[in-house]
Amino acid sequence: MIRLSSVLVIALSLSGCSWFFGEDGLFPDNASRYQSASELPPIDVPPHLTTDAIQPDYPVPPVAASTQLATQFETPRPTPLTANNQGDSVRIQSLSGDRWALVGVAPGQLWPQVRTFLTTSGIGVAAVDAEAGLIDTQWFKLEERELAVRFRFRVDTGVQRNTAELHVLQQNRGVEDLDWPPQSDDDDLERKMLQDMAQYLANSADSTPISMMADRAMSDSGRITLEDTETVTRIRLELPFDRAWASVVKGTEAADFAIDDRDRSQGILYVTFVGPQDEDESGWFDWLWGGEDDHPLAGHRYQIRLDASGETVMLITLVGPDGESVDRREQQALLTLLRGNIT
Repeated sequence: MIRLSSVLVIALSLSGCSWFFGEDGLFPDNASRYQSASELPPIDVPPHLTTDAIQPDYPVPPVAASTQLATQFETPRPTPLTANNQGDSVRIQSLSGDRWALVGVAPGQLWPQVRTFLTTSGIGVAAVDAEAGLIDTQWFKLEERELAVRFRFRVDTGVQRNTAELHVLQQNRGVEDLDWPPQSDDDDLERKMLQDMAQYLANSADSTPISMMADRAMSDSGRITLEDTETVTRIRLELPFDRAWASVVKGTEAADFAIDDRDRSQGILYVTFVGPQDEDESGWFDWLWGGEDDHPLAGHRYQIRLDASGETVMLITLVGPDGESVDRREQQALLTLLRGNIT
């Protein structure tokens, strides 16, 4: 009885396939019909009638004219999200009296961590501006201090993609509430608050919630990009000159270059590319130059130039030792390496 039922089920299943999906079934094979269909002649509209009503269901948009670059170039390898020297989740950096914490998360992740730190510390929040990345605390008293203080935390986009910067501004309370000063009233207190915040962020690196409001307001794409124009490959760095210069000097030394000389007034670094110094780094270029021997560009000298494009944007280019142009392939490979080490 069981065997007979199984045979009947199989028979019904096989016949059901043609009943549902056959040529004359409930769901015919429209794909095969489309492929074998013959092309019909266009509709013949009498001359006294208009053809405006006859339009295609899926019109093909016109193709915009594109400009072919004057030179050929090879697409560079995608840059790592973080360079080798950016492995730390939180680092305090300083330049010309300014200091900030560089955090290895997107701004939308840093924002709620700052709020949580203030809540855990019992510090009240007076104002929040997610679009500007600002969190102002209420006035509060610290031990062994007569005057009340308040702090302003500013979350900003980092140089590299998916990084953020945290800036702290401190103010002492005077006779009446004043506007925020351009610099902290107490530099030591600002530094101490930034260190405490950095330590908290490092300890909570494994649990980083995301603020959707802050994430929409602050970009996580970074402030550095590699651009190809018709004549040159260059790095676009959205920083003022002073900080851009310091960042490029540090990044150049970390990107397997030796700095032979520098001219800050002209924005020029005279460098020699020494190449990867260990086996772990050498594999990065194997895809491009094919081989495991010394890098073919090792020992070559270059100039790294910073040219301003506005007050807060620098364009970084690579030229030969006497200012002559170099091969496009060299530009792309070496600037890609440099780009990943600038913070």
